[in-house]
Amino acid sequence: MKQSLPTSIVRDGHPDFQLLTSLAAEIIQRAGGAEALSDGFSILLRHCVDDVIMTPKTGRRSYDELEKTEKTYIGTRVEIELRAMLNLKKGKLDTVILGHDVDIKNTMGSNWMIPTEAVGHPCILVAADEARAVCYLGLIVARPEYLTTGQNKDSKKSISALGFANILWLLNAHPYPPNFWRTVPSDVIDRIFAEKSGNRRVMSLFREVQRVPITRAVIEAVAQQQDFMRRIRADNGKGTRDHLAREGVLLLSGHFDAPLIRALGLPLCGGSEFVSYKPRTQAEVAIAASAGIVLAWNG
Repeated sequence: MKQSLPTSIVRDGHPDFQLLTSLAAEIIQRAGGAEALSDGFSILLRHCVDDVIMTPKTGRRSYDELEKTEKTYIGTRVEIELRAMLNLKKGKLDTVILGHDVDIKNTMGSNWMIPTEAVGHPCILVAADEARAVCYLGLIVARPEYLTTGQNKDSKKSISALGFANILWLLNAHPYPPNFWRTVPSDVIDRIFAEKSGNRRVMSLFREVQRVPITRAVIEAVAQQQDFMRRIRADNGKGTRDHLAREGVLLLSGHFDAPLIRALGLPLCGGSEFVSYKPRTQAEVAIAASAGIVLAWNG
């Protein structure tokens, strides 16, 4: 998405103000509130992109590696997932909100392509910026005067430079979970995937990437095996958690170890996330021991 966007002029007196603000209020209410919308929407987008990248099956680690048809399918996934998140029904266009036919447009670039059937109708505009890890959610009435004069071979037009000011933003450059592999140095990735077994790769992941919440999807991508979560569990002294403990490294579950994660000042983890950490002081080792985790520690 463009880094510099014009200030929205959708306010009282604008021809679309009443319609767009009523649609926005309905979307926020259906999401469970503004905070729930901002949190849930950004996670929804991350899942839609990562599920198409399919790192566990393909070995690909970024959006740029996708085929053209796969990039197009992300838009379909976003439409389906957003309707489900907001409990919206399909209409003549992508959905219906407060009796209005509404189209849902997604982009991973800098603009949206508006089909002829959506012209004159409200549109939900969705964008994810992988490079900057920010996302956007806006509303516009796709009036002809807000669109470009040119069109592509499918007769679709994009929003003009002046048209961008007529977007009512629900989320503008909102933080968006980055693709995990973009945050890891390439030499670290190489070391992780150089390991020959799933267990050793998972151990290397948590040894190399500490103090960072890691999702089940990332663990699955690294393990590349069925029952990959067994690599995490103690597994009678043979699991990742036990092996790392013998190296002095904690492997903690956001679900089961939340109090210990807080006590050590580690980043907040979701219920299906994990974080690793090598205690730096005897006091931190004692905190782990008080939670029932015995670590090897040499000071």
